[in-house]
Amino acid sequence: MRLSIRHTTRYAFAEPVVHALQRLRLTPKATQGQDILGWSMTYENAVPQLEYDDQHFNTVTLVAVEQGAREVVVSCSGTVDTQDNAGVIGRHSGHLPLWSFLAQTRLTRPGDAVQGLVGDLDCAPGARLDFLHALLQRIRDRVEYRTGATGVGTTAEEAAAAGRGVCQDHAHIFIGAARAAKIPARYVSGYLMMNDRVDQEATHAWAEAHVEGLGWVGFDISNGISPDPRYVRVATGLDYRDAAPVTGISFGVASEDLHVDVAVEQQQVDQ
Repeated sequence: MRLSIRHTTRYAFAEPVVHALQRLRLTPKATQGQDILGWSMTYENAVPQLEYDDQHFNTVTLVAVEQGAREVVVSCSGTVDTQDNAGVIGRHSGHLPLWSFLAQTRLTRPGDAVQGLVGDLDCAPGARLDFLHALLQRIRDRVEYRTGATGVGTTAEEAAAAGRGVCQDHAHIFIGAARAAKIPARYVSGYLMMNDRVDQEATHAWAEAHVEGLGWVGFDISNGISPDPRYVRVATGLDYRDAAPVTGISFGVASEDLHVDVAVEQQQVDQ
């Protein structure tokens, strides 16, 4: 499937900027089942400083905000070809060893609420894939998708205890539970082509777990499926903080507002 993507991020500040740097993870990964045909980024009131691959093989662009700016606009656009691999990404790559994806973070660490979601699910070594699919369904059944119920700092345990959250929370709960079952898991940020609309107000998030014999396999808890050709992987990490589209540091000014416009649509491929 050929997907056309447009993504605009407007980042406003309460006062004129003195010094600020923004770390952008907005360039899709070239991975199994995903080819990047073209990708461009433009900036208003910011100047790119350098680009590098981080420890998760995410492409990171560091930009400096122009002094005195009140708003930064980052516009991305490109075309990506995707294939249907039933959510299987395959072998592990990156600078971090596989065992590092067993370590819990502040956002994924399970408590009684997350552990209660695992309950009687069989996570024996020979049943890992079945366990992960069952875990996906249980989280989806018991943690309602509700926008505005949580924030970027909400932990998996808090969302599970409240019984509501968004895709970020679903992913964190799944990751925390999988790691507790001794299964390496990671967070994924990216794009999803919706069947009922082109324009969206946010990027998407899901999880991946490492299964013996398959490698990394994706699980979109919010939609109850493994990723298909409608999905585009952009960044991965131990949790949201490693894969956040925009993070930054500012001096002498506080951020005020972040507004995102995303459009994902299928393109016709000439035979």
